[in-house]
Amino acid sequence: MGIDHWIQLVYVLSAVCFILALHWLSSVPTARRGVITGVVGMVLAVGGTLLRPEVAHYQWIAVAFVIGTVIGIPMAMMPMTAVPQRTALSHAFGALAAALVGTAEYFLRAGHQGMDRFTMGALTLEVILGFLTFTASLMATGKLQEILPQRPITYRGQNVVNLGILGAAAAIAVVLVIHPGSHSLFLLMAALALTFGVLLIVPIGGADMPTVISLLNSYAGLSAAAMGFVLNNKLLIIAGSLDGSSGLILSIIMCKAMNRSFANVLFGAFGQVSGAVAETGEKKTYRSASAEEAAGILLNASSVVVVPGYGMAAAQAQHKVRELYDALSRNGVNVRFAIHPVAGRMPGHMNVLLAEANIPYDALVDLDEANSELPQADVALVIGANDVTNPAARHDTGSPIYGMPIIDTDKARTVMVIKRSMNPGFAGVDNELYYLDRTLMLFGDAKSFVGELVKEVQAQGGQHAA
Repeated sequence: MGIDHWIQLVYVLSAVCFILALHWLSSVPTARRGVITGVVGMVLAVGGTLLRPEVAHYQWIAVAFVIGTVIGIPMAMMPMTAVPQRTALSHAFGALAAALVGTAEYFLRAGHQGMDRFTMGALTLEVILGFLTFTASLMATGKLQEILPQRPITYRGQNVVNLGILGAAAAIAVVLVIHPGSHSLFLLMAALALTFGVLLIVPIGGADMPTVISLLNSYAGLSAAAMGFVLNNKLLIIAGSLDGSSGLILSIIMCKAMNRSFANVLFGAFGQVSGAVAETGEKKTYRSASAEEAAGILLNASSVVVVPGYGMAAAQAQHKVRELYDALSRNGVNVRFAIHPVAGRMPGHMNVLLAEANIPYDALVDLDEANSELPQADVALVIGANDVTNPAARHDTGSPIYGMPIIDTDKARTVMVIKRSMNPGFAGVDNELYYLDRTLMLFGDAKSFVGELVKEVQAQGGQHAA
């Protein structure tokens, strides 16, 4: 059997690994196996590619390996709270690789070796998706890292400008499919795609980042699949299609969780009304409590539902939350964690942080299960979650979050909210939950306040035992 047959066999095994990895990653008990299988699949894919006879010199490949390693190791060492921006940055690198390969193939083949129209069409799709995903992912990383403003930036006619730029890039792509020899048009198409990627993220607020990240994941995958058609590489087609379709499905789930459409996420400027709602609202009264008072309430409860949000991630409070979980459990309190699909800044953000703190997975419940338990819960403890707990989503038709499924914390007997201030969340909507008679506001940094709660629970729990 010749070398080409061995390479194809390696590619088939790699594709099988990718499919199995995606399947196992969909379940927590098998997730570790999925990660390992995915890594094995990638090693096989890279190894098979290096065996190809077209690879005559390995010097530049070795240089690329070193550069990738130098960049990749620090990224892997980033704290778990930085997973969203690390994910967005990974999308940027993957999309840039696809776009650069497409650019190299164009300048190598267009007007020289020639390309049929189907291949040229796939190449333009690869380059447009790759470059726009690259700059969009960099912008998303900047917003997640708070280097750039997280609030939407909008201006009159913004959607017309954005769609006009994308339409111009698509029109140039059509011209290139018919007449592929114009290098200047190709470069203009690439520049328009890079520009559109920036403008795509500018009007999107931090609250929409989970959906944006999954969409960018889909775009990067589709770009890789298109690259597979250009290079006649079946493995790239399979891997890119898996990535693209899974990202699209996840985006649909995220939009459903927010009761919004793709168009509304991309062009709706979620959070635009922040000032109008927050600044002109009337004065409302609320009740606050100390850590000592809150600990007493928690110890006297039989069931507590904790609702984590971005505030917990920003304060890196997950390990203190684990200590609170242990302290309450030792005192006979049943503690559960209600996870909203769009809590945080990426799909599964809360799950990742709680897993890092070794909180048992069977203590986590999804939105539907949490809402069935909350009416019987003694305490709902909200840690840094805002919009996903706002009762206004049920009845305020003028609110930007109207219709969004929320966690029904207001149905618990007592609600306690750990928050720095009374400021609204990313949607800019004042949270009605904070002003209910059954709600107590616990003001402070999430990590510090939960730490105080742990000390009080341990002290008061010991007194009760004595």
